[in-house]
Amino acid sequence: MNIFIDTNVLFSTILFGNGIAARAYAKAVSPPNKGKISAYVIEETRRVIDHKFPNDVWRMNKFLAEARGLQIVDTPEEPVVEETLVRDPADWPIIRAAIFAEVDILLTGDRDLLESGITKPAIMSPAEFLGRGSVEFPKADAE
Repeated sequence: MNIFIDTNVLFSTILFGNGIAARAYAKAVSPPNKGKISAYVIEETRRVIDHKFPNDVWRMNKFLAEARGLQIVDTPEEPVVEETLVRDPADWPIIRAAIFAEVDILLTGDRDLLESGITKPAIMSPAEFLGRGSVEFPKADAE
């Protein structure tokens, strides 16, 4: 399966590498799955880490330099109909990139995405992806 990894999952994996998000990330980038992110996700993650955890920026750089099984995909400029189902316009590039990349699953803890009603791609929390049902997941990309 092709799995798009959202900012808060990447953020939690980088900074808190032993939780549910990190286990979901590991599954998403392990065969037969293919993990995908966009430059937008990388930049958003970098901005959040730089703002909230400036002493940990090196962790992100190291993580991305060593990341295996992760493909960076484009985010088209052209809007897609599905993005209007998402409350937060800051999440629209995430939906665009996931649809453009033709992923099966969008892995996120972002409530705006999880509650959007979008069914293609399937939008799942890390717990759902791991088969554990849904759990509250902090929105890491909120400022």
